[in-house]
Amino acid sequence: MEPVHPEVAKLGGGDRRSIGRSEEVVADVLADPTLFDLIFDAIANDDPLIRMRAADAVEKITARRPELLRPHKRRLLTEFAAIPQQEVRWHVAQMLPRLSLSASERRQVADIVEAFLDDRSGIVRTCAMQALAEVAMDDPELRARVVPLLQRLTRDGTPAMRARGRRLLVALSAARSPGADRTR
Repeated sequence: MEPVHPEVAKLGGGDRRSIGRSEEVVADVLADPTLFDLIFDAIANDDPLIRMRAADAVEKITARRPELLRPHKRRLLTEFAAIPQQEVRWHVAQMLPRLSLSASERRQVADIVEAFLDDRSGIVRTCAMQALAEVAMDDPELRARVVPLLQRLTRDGTPAMRARGRRLLVALSAARSPGADRTR
């Protein structure tokens, strides 16, 4: 068994109800971005606690430094998007719209997160709705696919999905209005 890097070891231990020391890891990586690749790679760790906390840390880091995802786009779109663990999925859904995407990659992301809508976890489904809206915001063709789906989820989903769906539909409606001044 290969030794675990001390920074990755901070993500282990405890149980799934805790984020452990992931906030400390976030602060460490923001102070020293050379650690980012190490934490990103930990999303593939065999230990489900390390995997979920690494995904949590990477999501929080890239909320502030989205450019750190750039060299990892392919892996995020393929390997990590295929991880079935719900705690990883909801963070992947949050990260995917942060990537600079071509039209075909936006459709790939839409396919990925649309599949997440079948997850048992309401959090995964709600994050997937958000991701769908974000990638469709500036893509009229994709928006035409996403709006009816969000309308259905807003009508039939969990209370959190209905609330999020209402906000997303308003934002998407404003995005398609002629001359809409929208900032992200």
